[in-house]
Amino acid sequence: MTMLVIRTLVLTGLAFALTVALTHWAVRHKHLKPFGPWARFVRRLSDPFLVPLERRLVSAGRNPQDAIWWLLGIVVVGGLVLMSMSNWLVSSWFLLERSFAEGPRGWTLLAIVAVYRVLVLALFVRIIGSWFGLDRYRNWMRPVYILTDWLINPIRRILPPMGMLDFSPLLAWLLLVVMRNLLMRVLL
Repeated sequence: MTMLVIRTLVLTGLAFALTVALTHWAVRHKHLKPFGPWARFVRRLSDPFLVPLERRLVSAGRNPQDAIWWLLGIVVVGGLVLMSMSNWLVSSWFLLERSFAEGPRGWTLLAIVAVYRVLVLALFVRIIGSWFGLDRYRNWMRPVYILTDWLINPIRRILPPMGMLDFSPLLAWLLLVVMRNLLMRVLL
């Protein structure tokens, strides 16, 4: 039920952002009058969201007319993150209930899934951090590298980075999936 509400909320936000973007596009390309009833209605609804974005863009030296596309991007990325996080919370809750019901075997399954999720999250943070130049010498990135070096370094010895492409985190993730599935299969 909660997932349905979250999906509806995300789809409503996406429809709103698309409507705003298409209306602004139509006004810019003179398909709609800028002071017509529809354009004024959309602008009145979107101003509480667009004005702060426009201010940020201006202070960053960017074009404030790009705020519409930033709004659309924020809604898409935020919706994906919200749905992923809620799905993760619901599945974690069911896994926790199951581990209580099954006893020691359930707790072992819970431990395997928890370790897998922490390692995958660390891999994800490491990958995203590398895109922004955040390396192992940043204080808050050190735990991420400590958690993932044991898996990525041996892979890099076999499969070194190819120019700007580094497939070792992807291969590390695949190895984690295989290890998790093997352990779960043995326990079940």
